[in-house]
Amino acid sequence: MPGFEFAKSIVEKLRQRGFQAYLVGGCVRDLLLQREPKDYDVSTDATPQQVMEILPDTYAVGAQFGVVLVPMPDEPSEQSSLDTISKLETVEVATFRSDIGYSDGRHPDEVRFSRDPGEDVVRRDFTINGMLLDPLSGEVLDFVGGRKDLAAGIIRSIGDPERRFQEDKLRMLRAVRFAARFGYEIEPGTFAVIKRLADQIPVVSRERVRDELTRMLTDSHAHRAFQLLDETGLLENVLPEISAMKGVQQPPEFHPEGDVFVHTLMLLDHLPQPCPPTLAWGALLHDVGKPPTFRIAADRIRFDDHVEVGAKMAEEICRRLRFSIDETERILALIQNHMRFGHVMRMKESTLKKFMRLPRFEEHLALHRADCLASHGNLGAYEFVEKKRNEIPPQMMRPAKLVTGDDLIAAGHAPGPKFREILDAVEDAQLEGRLLSRDQALEFVHREFPA
Repeated sequence: MPGFEFAKSIVEKLRQRGFQAYLVGGCVRDLLLQREPKDYDVSTDATPQQVMEILPDTYAVGAQFGVVLVPMPDEPSEQSSLDTISKLETVEVATFRSDIGYSDGRHPDEVRFSRDPGEDVVRRDFTINGMLLDPLSGEVLDFVGGRKDLAAGIIRSIGDPERRFQEDKLRMLRAVRFAARFGYEIEPGTFAVIKRLADQIPVVSRERVRDELTRMLTDSHAHRAFQLLDETGLLENVLPEISAMKGVQQPPEFHPEGDVFVHTLMLLDHLPQPCPPTLAWGALLHDVGKPPTFRIAADRIRFDDHVEVGAKMAEEICRRLRFSIDETERILALIQNHMRFGHVMRMKESTLKKFMRLPRFEEHLALHRADCLASHGNLGAYEFVEKKRNEIPPQMMRPAKLVTGDDLIAAGHAPGPKFREILDAVEDAQLEGRLLSRDQALEFVHREFPA
Protein backbone atom coordinates (compact mmCIF):
# COMPACT_ATOMS: atom_id res chain seq x y z
CA MET A 1 0.00 0.00 0.00
CA PRO A 2 2.04 2.97 -1.26
CA GLY A 3 -0.37 5.44 0.33
CA PHE A 4 0.11 3.85 3.74
CA GLU A 5 3.89 3.87 3.42
CA PHE A 6 3.90 7.52 2.38
CA ALA A 7 1.58 8.53 5.25
CA LYS A 8 3.78 6.53 7.61
CA SER A 9 6.85 8.40 6.38
CA ILE A 10 5.12 11.72 7.17
CA VAL A 11 4.40 10.50 10.70
CA GLU A 12 8.05 9.47 11.07
CA LYS A 13 9.34 12.87 9.96
CA LEU A 14 7.07 14.71 12.36
CA ARG A 15 8.02 12.38 15.21
CA GLN A 16 11.73 12.90 14.48
CA ARG A 17 11.20 16.62 15.08
CA GLY A 18 9.54 15.95 18.44
CA PHE A 19 5.89 16.22 17.45
CA GLN A 20 3.02 13.82 18.03
CA ALA A 21 1.58 12.36 14.83
CA TYR A 22 -0.92 9.63 14.01
CA LEU A 23 -3.08 8.37 11.19
CA VAL A 24 -6.66 9.45 11.85
CA GLY A 25 -10.21 9.11 10.64
CA GLY A 26 -11.54 7.01 7.80
CA CYS A 27 -8.20 5.46 6.90
CA VAL A 28 -7.91 4.00 10.42
CA ARG A 29 -11.44 2.65 10.19
CA ASP A 30 -10.73 1.06 6.81
CA LEU A 31 -7.43 -0.44 7.93
CA LEU A 32 -9.14 -2.03 10.95
CA LEU A 33 -11.79 -3.41 8.57
CA GLN A 34 -8.97 -4.70 6.33
CA ARG A 35 -10.13 -2.47 3.48
CA GLU A 36 -7.88 -0.40 1.24
CA PRO A 37 -8.32 3.26 2.30
CA LYS A 38 -9.15 5.71 -0.47
CA ASP A 39 -7.00 8.34 1.19
CA TYR A 40 -4.91 8.94 4.29
CA ASP A 41 -5.08 11.67 6.91
CA VAL A 42 -2.45 12.51 9.51
CA SER A 43 -3.18 14.36 12.75
CA THR A 44 -0.41 16.13 14.64
CA ASP A 45 0.31 18.76 17.29
CA ALA A 46 2.62 20.56 14.86
CA THR A 47 1.12 23.82 13.58
CA PRO A 48 0.58 24.30 9.83
CA GLN A 49 3.67 26.52 9.68
CA GLN A 50 5.76 23.87 11.42
CA VAL A 51 4.41 21.16 9.13
CA MET A 52 5.35 23.22 6.07
CA GLU A 53 8.85 23.80 7.45
CA ILE A 54 9.37 20.07 8.04
CA LEU A 55 7.66 19.03 4.79
CA PRO A 56 8.45 21.85 2.34
CA ASP A 57 6.52 20.40 -0.62
CA THR A 58 3.13 21.14 0.89
CA TYR A 59 0.05 23.18 0.00
CA ALA A 60 -1.80 25.18 2.64
CA VAL A 61 -5.37 24.58 1.49
CA GLY A 62 -6.92 25.29 4.87
CA ALA A 63 -4.22 26.69 7.11
CA GLN A 64 -6.80 28.66 9.12
CA PHE A 65 -8.29 25.28 10.05
CA GLY A 66 -4.87 23.69 10.50
CA VAL A 67 -4.88 21.73 7.22
CA VAL A 68 -2.11 21.29 4.65
CA LEU A 69 -1.78 18.80 1.79
CA VAL A 70 1.34 16.76 1.12
CA PRO A 71 1.58 15.45 -2.48
CA MET A 72 2.73 11.91 -3.08
CA PRO A 73 6.28 11.50 -4.44
CA ASP A 74 6.92 12.26 -8.11
CA GLU A 75 3.95 14.63 -8.26
CA PRO A 76 4.65 18.23 -9.33
CA SER A 77 5.39 20.37 -6.29
CA GLU A 78 6.04 23.82 -7.81
CA GLN A 79 3.84 26.27 -9.64
CA SER A 80 0.83 23.96 -9.49
CA SER A 81 -2.63 25.38 -8.98
CA LEU A 82 -4.75 24.26 -6.05
CA ASP A 83 -7.31 22.93 -8.54
CA THR A 84 -4.61 20.68 -9.98
CA ILE A 85 -3.22 19.61 -6.63
CA SER A 86 -6.67 18.63 -5.34
CA LYS A 87 -6.79 15.97 -8.05
CA LEU A 88 -3.43 14.45 -7.16
CA GLU A 89 -2.65 11.74 -4.65
CA THR A 90 -2.13 13.62 -1.40
CA VAL A 91 -2.07 13.09 2.34
CA GLU A 92 -3.91 15.64 4.45
CA VAL A 93 -2.03 16.75 7.56
CA ALA A 94 -4.13 18.53 10.18
CA THR A 95 -3.18 20.08 13.48
CA PHE A 96 -4.92 18.88 16.66
CA ARG A 97 -7.64 21.40 17.35
CA SER A 98 -10.92 22.22 19.01
CA ASP A 99 -13.67 24.00 17.09
CA ILE A 100 -15.60 26.87 18.60
CA GLY A 101 -19.04 27.85 17.28
CA TYR A 102 -20.71 26.82 14.02
CA SER A 103 -23.00 29.71 13.23
CA ASP A 104 -23.42 28.67 9.57
CA GLY A 105 -24.14 25.02 10.39
CA ARG A 106 -21.15 23.89 8.37
CA HIS A 107 -17.81 25.55 9.34
CA PRO A 108 -16.31 26.45 12.74
CA ASP A 109 -16.35 30.14 13.63
CA GLU A 110 -13.03 29.77 15.42
CA VAL A 111 -10.32 27.11 15.56
CA ARG A 112 -8.07 26.67 18.58
CA PHE A 113 -4.99 24.50 18.09
CA SER A 114 -4.30 21.88 20.73
CA ARG A 115 -1.57 19.49 21.83
CA ASP A 116 -4.07 16.88 23.02
CA PRO A 117 -5.11 14.18 20.49
CA GLY A 118 -8.07 13.29 22.70
CA GLU A 119 -9.37 16.85 22.45
CA ASP A 120 -8.99 16.71 18.66
CA VAL A 121 -11.02 13.56 18.05
CA VAL A 122 -14.04 14.54 20.15
CA ARG A 123 -14.86 17.27 17.60
CA ARG A 124 -15.14 14.68 14.80
CA ASP A 125 -18.36 13.17 13.47
CA PHE A 126 -18.76 9.45 14.28
CA THR A 127 -17.01 7.09 16.64
CA ILE A 128 -15.84 4.78 13.86
CA ASN A 129 -14.11 7.80 12.27
CA GLY A 130 -12.61 9.06 15.53
CA MET A 131 -9.76 6.62 16.11
CA LEU A 132 -6.03 7.28 15.84
CA LEU A 133 -3.43 4.76 14.68
CA ASP A 134 0.29 4.78 15.31
CA PRO A 135 1.58 3.33 12.02
CA LEU A 136 4.97 2.62 13.55
CA SER A 137 3.77 0.45 16.43
CA GLY A 138 0.28 -0.50 15.26
CA GLU A 139 -1.25 0.89 18.47
CA VAL A 140 -4.80 2.26 18.18
CA LEU A 141 -5.78 5.24 20.34
CA ASP A 142 -9.52 5.13 20.87
CA PHE A 143 -10.94 7.91 23.04
CA VAL A 144 -14.51 7.58 21.73
CA GLY A 145 -15.40 3.87 21.68
CA GLY A 146 -14.90 3.51 17.95
CA ARG A 147 -13.55 -0.05 18.02
CA LYS A 148 -16.57 -1.25 19.96
CA ASP A 149 -18.99 0.36 17.50
CA LEU A 150 -16.97 -0.92 14.56
CA ALA A 151 -17.30 -4.46 15.90
CA ALA A 152 -21.02 -4.00 16.60
CA GLY A 153 -21.77 -2.37 13.23
CA ILE A 154 -23.07 0.93 14.61
CA ILE A 155 -22.90 4.51 13.34
CA ARG A 156 -22.89 6.67 16.46
CA SER A 157 -22.19 10.36 16.87
CA ILE A 158 -19.24 11.31 19.03
CA GLY A 159 -20.70 12.90 22.14
CA ASP A 160 -24.04 14.70 21.86
CA PRO A 161 -25.55 13.99 18.42
CA GLU A 162 -27.57 17.22 18.54
CA ARG A 163 -24.39 19.22 18.93
CA ARG A 164 -22.51 17.24 16.25
CA PHE A 165 -25.24 17.77 13.66
CA GLN A 166 -25.84 21.40 14.59
CA GLU A 167 -22.12 21.97 14.01
CA ASP A 168 -22.26 20.48 10.53
CA LYS A 169 -25.57 19.52 8.95
CA LEU A 170 -23.79 17.59 6.19
CA ARG A 171 -22.97 14.95 8.81
CA MET A 172 -26.58 13.76 8.60
CA LEU A 173 -26.04 12.67 5.00
CA ARG A 174 -22.67 11.19 5.89
CA ALA A 175 -24.31 9.07 8.61
CA VAL A 176 -26.62 7.60 5.99
CA ARG A 177 -23.78 7.00 3.55
CA PHE A 178 -21.60 5.20 6.08
CA ALA A 179 -24.48 3.09 7.37
CA ALA A 180 -25.32 2.00 3.82
CA ARG A 181 -21.75 1.40 2.71
CA PHE A 182 -20.82 -0.79 5.66
CA GLY A 183 -24.23 -2.35 6.27
CA TYR A 184 -24.38 -0.80 9.75
CA GLU A 185 -27.27 0.50 11.81
CA ILE A 186 -27.53 4.11 12.89
CA GLU A 187 -27.59 4.25 16.70
CA PRO A 188 -31.16 5.12 17.86
CA GLY A 189 -30.23 8.40 19.55
CA THR A 190 -28.25 9.52 16.51
CA PHE A 191 -31.08 8.43 14.20
CA ALA A 192 -33.69 10.34 16.24
CA VAL A 193 -31.72 13.58 16.02
CA ILE A 194 -31.29 13.20 12.25
CA LYS A 195 -35.07 12.83 11.89
CA ARG A 196 -35.63 15.90 14.03
CA LEU A 197 -33.11 18.05 12.16
CA ALA A 198 -33.69 16.70 8.63
CA ASP A 199 -35.51 19.83 7.49
CA GLN A 200 -32.37 21.86 8.25
CA ILE A 201 -30.26 20.10 5.60
CA PRO A 202 -30.94 22.88 3.04
CA VAL A 203 -28.43 25.11 4.86
CA VAL A 204 -25.70 22.90 3.36
CA SER A 205 -24.44 24.06 -0.04
CA ARG A 206 -26.10 22.32 -2.95
CA GLU A 207 -22.73 21.22 -4.29
CA ARG A 208 -21.94 19.43 -1.02
CA VAL A 209 -25.35 17.74 -1.00
CA ARG A 210 -24.88 16.69 -4.63
CA ASP A 211 -21.47 15.21 -3.91
CA GLU A 212 -22.74 13.18 -0.93
CA LEU A 213 -25.68 11.87 -2.94
CA THR A 214 -23.36 10.98 -5.80
CA ARG A 215 -21.15 8.99 -3.45
CA MET A 216 -24.21 7.10 -2.26
CA LEU A 217 -25.44 6.47 -5.79
CA THR A 218 -22.14 5.22 -7.16
CA ASP A 219 -21.58 2.87 -4.23
CA SER A 220 -22.85 -0.68 -4.49
CA HIS A 221 -25.24 -0.04 -1.58
CA ALA A 222 -27.26 2.79 -3.13
CA HIS A 223 -30.56 0.98 -2.52
CA ARG A 224 -30.01 0.91 1.22
CA ALA A 225 -28.76 4.50 1.24
CA PHE A 226 -31.96 5.79 -0.31
CA GLN A 227 -34.08 3.71 2.03
CA LEU A 228 -32.30 5.37 4.94
CA LEU A 229 -32.66 8.80 3.37
CA ASP A 230 -36.38 8.15 3.23
CA GLU A 231 -36.62 6.76 6.77
CA THR A 232 -34.72 9.70 8.25
CA GLY A 233 -36.79 12.32 6.43
CA LEU A 234 -33.75 13.61 4.56
CA LEU A 235 -35.00 12.45 1.15
CA GLU A 236 -38.02 14.76 1.04
CA ASN A 237 -35.72 17.67 1.93
CA VAL A 238 -32.99 17.01 -0.64
CA LEU A 239 -34.88 15.25 -3.46
CA PRO A 240 -38.64 15.72 -2.94
CA GLU A 241 -39.19 14.51 -6.52
CA ILE A 242 -37.86 11.07 -5.56
CA SER A 243 -39.87 11.00 -2.34
CA ALA A 244 -42.98 11.69 -4.46
CA MET A 245 -42.50 8.30 -6.18
CA LYS A 246 -43.66 6.47 -3.05
CA GLY A 247 -47.10 4.94 -3.45
CA VAL A 248 -47.33 5.68 -7.19
CA GLN A 249 -48.55 2.35 -8.54
CA GLN A 250 -47.53 0.88 -11.90
CA PRO A 251 -49.12 -1.63 -14.30
CA PRO A 252 -48.48 -5.02 -12.64
CA GLU A 253 -47.94 -6.79 -15.96
CA PHE A 254 -44.86 -4.64 -16.56
CA HIS A 255 -43.91 -3.85 -12.97
CA PRO A 256 -44.75 -6.73 -10.65
CA GLU A 257 -42.20 -5.38 -8.16
CA GLY A 258 -44.42 -2.53 -6.98
CA ASP A 259 -44.57 1.25 -7.06
CA VAL A 260 -42.21 3.68 -8.77
CA PHE A 261 -40.10 4.20 -5.65
CA VAL A 262 -39.64 0.46 -5.10
CA HIS A 263 -38.74 -0.01 -8.77
CA THR A 264 -36.21 2.82 -8.76
CA LEU A 265 -34.42 1.53 -5.66
CA MET A 266 -34.36 -2.00 -7.04
CA LEU A 267 -32.92 -0.68 -10.29
CA LEU A 268 -29.97 0.81 -8.36
CA ASP A 269 -29.04 -2.74 -7.30
CA HIS A 270 -28.38 -3.69 -10.92
CA LEU A 271 -26.10 -0.85 -11.96
CA PRO A 272 -22.57 -1.83 -13.00
CA GLN A 273 -19.71 -1.32 -10.57
CA PRO A 274 -17.87 0.95 -10.72
CA CYS A 275 -20.77 3.10 -11.87
CA PRO A 276 -20.29 6.40 -13.74
CA PRO A 277 -21.99 9.22 -11.78
CA THR A 278 -24.08 10.30 -14.77
CA LEU A 279 -25.42 6.76 -15.21
CA ALA A 280 -26.28 6.56 -11.52
CA TRP A 281 -28.16 9.87 -11.62
CA GLY A 282 -29.87 8.93 -14.89
CA ALA A 283 -31.02 5.70 -13.25
CA LEU A 284 -32.33 7.52 -10.18
CA LEU A 285 -34.22 10.07 -12.28
CA HIS A 286 -35.32 7.94 -15.25
CA ASP A 287 -38.93 7.71 -14.01
CA VAL A 288 -39.08 11.02 -12.13
CA GLY A 289 -41.84 12.13 -14.51
CA LYS A 290 -44.20 9.32 -13.52
CA PRO A 291 -45.77 10.78 -10.35
CA PRO A 292 -47.06 13.98 -12.03
CA THR A 293 -48.29 12.09 -15.11
CA PHE A 294 -50.04 9.21 -13.31
CA ARG A 295 -53.63 8.61 -14.38
CA ILE A 296 -56.05 5.71 -14.78
CA ALA A 297 -57.89 5.40 -18.09
CA ALA A 298 -60.14 2.46 -19.03
CA ASP A 299 -58.95 0.61 -15.92
CA ARG A 300 -55.33 0.98 -17.03
CA ILE A 301 -52.56 2.91 -15.33
CA ARG A 302 -50.98 5.38 -17.72
CA PHE A 303 -48.02 7.77 -17.57
CA ASP A 304 -48.57 9.85 -20.71
CA ASP A 305 -45.51 11.90 -21.70
CA HIS A 306 -43.64 10.90 -18.56
CA VAL A 307 -40.34 10.92 -20.45
CA GLU A 308 -40.73 14.52 -21.61
CA VAL A 309 -42.04 15.67 -18.23
CA GLY A 310 -39.29 13.75 -16.46
CA ALA A 311 -36.56 15.30 -18.60
CA LYS A 312 -37.76 18.80 -17.69
CA MET A 313 -37.90 17.89 -14.01
CA ALA A 314 -34.45 16.33 -14.15
CA GLU A 315 -33.06 19.43 -15.82
CA GLU A 316 -34.35 21.51 -12.92
CA ILE A 317 -32.88 19.07 -10.40
CA CYS A 318 -29.50 19.20 -12.16
CA ARG A 319 -29.61 22.98 -12.15
CA ARG A 320 -30.55 23.05 -8.49
CA LEU A 321 -27.68 20.72 -7.56
CA ARG A 322 -25.18 22.66 -9.69
CA PHE A 323 -24.31 19.92 -12.17
CA SER A 324 -22.11 20.96 -15.08
CA ILE A 325 -23.65 21.44 -18.53
CA ASP A 326 -21.97 18.26 -19.79
CA GLU A 327 -23.17 16.19 -16.82
CA THR A 328 -26.71 17.55 -17.20
CA GLU A 329 -26.79 16.69 -20.90
CA ARG A 330 -25.62 13.14 -20.25
CA ILE A 331 -28.21 12.61 -17.50
CA LEU A 332 -31.03 14.05 -19.62
CA ALA A 333 -30.02 11.90 -22.60
CA LEU A 334 -30.43 8.76 -20.48
CA ILE A 335 -33.91 9.83 -19.41
CA GLN A 336 -34.99 10.93 -22.89
CA ASN A 337 -33.93 7.68 -24.55
CA HIS A 338 -34.67 4.98 -21.97
CA MET A 339 -38.08 4.07 -23.42
CA ARG A 340 -36.74 3.67 -26.97
CA PHE A 341 -35.42 0.19 -26.21
CA GLY A 342 -39.00 -1.07 -26.30
CA HIS A 343 -39.02 -0.41 -30.05
CA VAL A 344 -35.58 -1.67 -31.11
CA MET A 345 -36.85 -4.89 -32.69
CA ARG A 346 -39.21 -2.89 -34.92
CA MET A 347 -36.79 -0.11 -35.84
CA LYS A 348 -35.55 0.37 -39.37
CA GLU A 349 -31.89 -0.56 -39.73
CA SER A 350 -30.96 3.10 -40.15
CA THR A 351 -32.88 4.15 -37.03
CA LEU A 352 -31.35 1.36 -34.97
CA LYS A 353 -27.82 2.22 -36.06
CA LYS A 354 -28.34 5.89 -35.27
CA PHE A 355 -29.73 4.91 -31.87
CA MET A 356 -26.69 2.77 -31.15
CA ARG A 357 -24.48 5.69 -32.18
CA LEU A 358 -25.65 7.79 -29.26
CA PRO A 359 -22.70 9.14 -27.24
CA ARG A 360 -21.77 6.75 -24.41
CA PHE A 361 -24.34 4.24 -25.62
CA GLU A 362 -22.98 1.71 -23.11
CA GLU A 363 -24.58 3.81 -20.35
CA HIS A 364 -27.95 3.72 -22.12
CA LEU A 365 -27.63 -0.04 -22.49
CA ALA A 366 -26.66 -0.49 -18.82
CA LEU A 367 -29.67 1.57 -17.71
CA HIS A 368 -32.03 -0.49 -19.90
CA ARG A 369 -30.64 -3.75 -18.53
CA ALA A 370 -31.05 -2.57 -14.93
CA ASP A 371 -34.55 -1.26 -15.72
CA CYS A 372 -35.60 -4.69 -17.01
CA LEU A 373 -34.03 -6.64 -14.15
CA ALA A 374 -35.83 -4.39 -11.66
CA SER A 375 -39.21 -5.01 -13.29
CA HIS A 376 -40.43 -7.70 -15.71
CA GLY A 377 -37.02 -9.37 -16.11
CA ASN A 378 -37.29 -9.69 -19.91
CA LEU A 379 -33.88 -8.98 -21.45
CA GLY A 380 -34.94 -9.68 -25.05
CA ALA A 381 -34.37 -6.13 -26.28
CA TYR A 382 -31.08 -5.88 -24.42
CA GLU A 383 -29.79 -9.11 -25.94
CA PHE A 384 -31.03 -8.07 -29.41
CA VAL A 385 -29.07 -4.79 -29.25
CA GLU A 386 -25.97 -6.48 -27.86
CA LYS A 387 -26.09 -8.98 -30.73
CA LYS A 388 -26.44 -6.17 -33.28
CA ARG A 389 -23.53 -4.26 -31.75
CA ASN A 390 -21.32 -7.32 -32.08
CA GLU A 391 -22.46 -8.07 -35.63
CA ILE A 392 -22.25 -4.63 -37.23
CA PRO A 393 -18.71 -3.50 -38.09
CA PRO A 394 -17.80 0.07 -37.04
CA GLN A 395 -17.45 1.17 -40.66
CA MET A 396 -21.05 0.12 -41.30
CA MET A 397 -22.26 1.82 -38.12
CA ARG A 398 -20.62 5.11 -39.13
CA PRO A 399 -19.92 4.85 -42.88
CA ALA A 400 -18.11 7.60 -44.78
CA LYS A 401 -20.54 10.11 -46.30
CA LEU A 402 -21.46 9.43 -49.91
CA VAL A 403 -22.87 12.90 -50.58
CA THR A 404 -21.93 16.32 -49.21
CA GLY A 405 -23.48 19.75 -49.25
CA ASP A 406 -21.13 20.75 -52.06
CA ASP A 407 -22.51 17.85 -54.11
CA LEU A 408 -26.04 19.14 -53.55
CA ILE A 409 -25.07 22.65 -54.66
CA ALA A 410 -23.41 21.20 -57.76
CA ALA A 411 -26.64 19.31 -58.48
CA GLY A 412 -28.56 22.59 -58.43
CA HIS A 413 -29.96 22.64 -54.87
CA ALA A 414 -29.93 25.92 -52.97
CA PRO A 415 -28.56 25.81 -49.42
CA GLY A 416 -31.32 25.71 -46.82
CA PRO A 417 -33.39 23.42 -44.56
CA LYS A 418 -33.93 21.04 -47.49
CA PHE A 419 -30.22 20.13 -47.34
CA ARG A 420 -30.64 18.33 -44.04
CA GLU A 421 -33.66 16.40 -45.30
CA ILE A 422 -31.75 15.21 -48.38
CA LEU A 423 -28.56 14.33 -46.52
CA ASP A 424 -30.54 12.43 -43.88
CA ALA A 425 -32.40 10.48 -46.56
CA VAL A 426 -29.12 9.53 -48.23
CA GLU A 427 -27.59 8.46 -44.93
CA ASP A 428 -30.65 6.36 -44.03
CA ALA A 429 -30.53 4.58 -47.40
CA GLN A 430 -26.80 4.02 -46.93
CA LEU A 431 -27.25 2.62 -43.42
CA GLU A 432 -29.92 0.28 -44.73
CA GLY A 433 -27.59 -1.02 -47.46
CA ARG A 434 -29.56 0.45 -50.37
CA LEU A 435 -26.80 2.83 -51.41
CA LEU A 436 -23.28 1.47 -51.74
CA SER A 437 -21.48 4.07 -53.82
CA ARG A 438 -21.27 7.77 -54.53
CA ASP A 439 -22.78 7.31 -58.00
CA GLN A 440 -25.76 5.44 -56.53
CA ALA A 441 -26.20 8.19 -53.94
CA LEU A 442 -26.14 10.97 -56.53
CA GLU A 443 -28.64 9.08 -58.69
CA PHE A 444 -30.84 8.65 -55.58
CA VAL A 445 -30.75 12.40 -54.95
CA HIS A 446 -31.53 13.18 -58.59
CA ARG A 447 -34.48 10.76 -58.58
CA GLU A 448 -35.98 11.46 -55.15
CA PHE A 449 -35.16 15.16 -54.82
CA PRO A 450 -35.08 16.73 -58.30
CA ALA A 451 -33.58 20.23 -58.27
